[in-house]
Amino acid sequence: MIPDIFPIVITGLMILVPIALIYKKVGFNPIWSALVFLPGFGLLLIFLQLAFLPWPNSIESKRES
Repeated sequence: MIPDIFPIVITGLMILVPIALIYKKVGFNPIWSALVFLPGFGLLLIFLQLAFLPWPNSIESKRES
């Protein structure tokens, strides 16, 4: 039972860590990367958020403030 969970945890980390790093570089809270584990539309929600929300650390948002 215990050895069966290791591949699942490793695969989950291989998905979660890169997305968390992307969120951190963009300026969002990396906790949002947990949305990827929502069944069905989690990954779509992440892509929509990154595509359409203004990034907190972008050049345009620094010019406006």
